[in-house]
Amino acid sequence: MLVPHLATALPVVKTLPECADFVKTVGPYIPQLYTLPQQVYAHITDLGTLKNIYLYTNPLITAFALAIFFIAPLALIAGEVNKNYSQIDRFWSIIPVVFNAHYSLWAHMAGFPTHSVDRAMAVSVIWGARLTFNYWRKGGYQIGSEDYRWVTVRKYAGNWMFLFNVLFISFGQSLLLFLITTPTYVLLLTNTIPSPAAAKPSTYTQTFPYIILTLVAIEYIADQQQWTFHQAKHGYQSTAQVPKQHNYTRAQLDRGFNTTGLFAYSRHPNFAAEQAVWVALYQWCCCESFVLWNWTVVGAASYLLLFWASTKFTEFITAGKYPAYRVYQQRVGKFLPKARTRSMEEGETGEEKRTAEKMEGREAKVKDALKGKKR
Repeated sequence: MLVPHLATALPVVKTLPECADFVKTVGPYIPQLYTLPQQVYAHITDLGTLKNIYLYTNPLITAFALAIFFIAPLALIAGEVNKNYSQIDRFWSIIPVVFNAHYSLWAHMAGFPTHSVDRAMAVSVIWGARLTFNYWRKGGYQIGSEDYRWVTVRKYAGNWMFLFNVLFISFGQSLLLFLITTPTYVLLLTNTIPSPAAAKPSTYTQTFPYIILTLVAIEYIADQQQWTFHQAKHGYQSTAQVPKQHNYTRAQLDRGFNTTGLFAYSRHPNFAAEQAVWVALYQWCCCESFVLWNWTVVGAASYLLLFWASTKFTEFITAGKYPAYRVYQQRVGKFLPKARTRSMEEGETGEEKRTAEKMEGREAKVKDALKGKKR
């Protein structure tokens, strides 16, 4: 039985599949969203009351309110004031960790078992630490730094940039980072069902964290290989000498982009593993709640869609900068290895050259169309 006051925060679920039922576990609590900001504002200096508001509010609603009423507006204001649209980028590795930590904290405060949510929080902390470190060493936290893609977007968006910032950069991405962590809410609910099995972690709860950690390790390896290559490339460009401490050939460095290590089999191995992390969290909650799919698929699917679109845009820029990249696109899979992956050390075929020329022509038409719209 729920403690009486917690009945306002969580549904009474009797079976595991009910934990993944949107109508039962989310719908009844949406009205809490309408009054939550006012309640917090009215008691902003009363820590005791704020603690009660936190406990009595559905944790999913609290997370959603944090994303929409706090994170998104701050990112929008900071982006427009500084004319720098990497505000969400700087916190990309932190926001999901905050949401998962919130679910764990709420469960602890409410007195529920926390096997699943604690593990979800732990792996997300490790995920966030890796991404934060990689973003930091690339200069992402330096004052004035901005993702090069936003510079290109700004050039083509023109007067529409403000609207794009509102709908996608600030609010859209804040909502997305909330959505990818919603499976943790389902995991929280599965822990509230009283049963002898609830006293210890399930097989799924013992297995999926290791799957996610493996994916994070792949991300780390890919990040390190990319970092090492670009360090070698910058040294080569400044001295015209192939750095002896790195095992790269002159041809590989002249190419301008990494085609070695994991990048010999996938053009974006780090992106592939990154998407798989959040798909794994979604699958974890499906397994734990004994359903084939549930409403939290919106987060994982949206994440896949974002990476499909952003990677396409990234490669559009890269191919314009490095001519050999179009051959690389033909030989190596975007995320997963192709059945007939070919090394970039092999010579270019006539068919590949013709295909690359066609790709270049299509890209030129897109650029011309974008320039025309801007005018």
